[in-house]
Amino acid sequence: MTTTFTLNGKPMSAEVPDDTPLLWVIRETANLTGTKFGCGIGMCGACTVHIEGRATRSCITPVSLVDGAAITTIEGLSADNSHPLQKAWVACQVPQCGYCQSGQIMQAAAMLKDIPQPSDADIDGVMSGNLCRCMAYVRIRSAIKIAAVEMHGVAPEVAKHA
Repeated sequence: MTTTFTLNGKPMSAEVPDDTPLLWVIRETANLTGTKFGCGIGMCGACTVHIEGRATRSCITPVSLVDGAAITTIEGLSADNSHPLQKAWVACQVPQCGYCQSGQIMQAAAMLKDIPQPSDADIDGVMSGNLCRCMAYVRIRSAIKIAAVEMHGVAPEVAKHA
């Protein structure tokens, strides 16, 4: 079956079986490798993308469910890595091995749309499903707060407590 959707603002069609995970269409058909395979059961978050603006695990999302949808991967977050989260990730030196980072950033971007001034508890609650084997959680929280300042004008007092 052919599934048609928008990927990072561009129309795309994939002629694959309906039950093919979206992750493999992104990586193998669209040749976008920023979205990672981690656990394959939707638990680690390395494969997180946005479908219609919502953070979604692409490893467990059959491509048939995205027909007509708008999908954004880490490559589509910004063309030149200038998204506030990407800049904050670099400023806070978040990545160690870096494997989980695209999923972490995509989850955080969706969160900041819904919660422009996240507390530590908000961040911990939303981000708890995205695993980081390097244990960079403190730096991830700091980067999210810095990005919130840039994106939404959160008071600097909130961000400095990261």
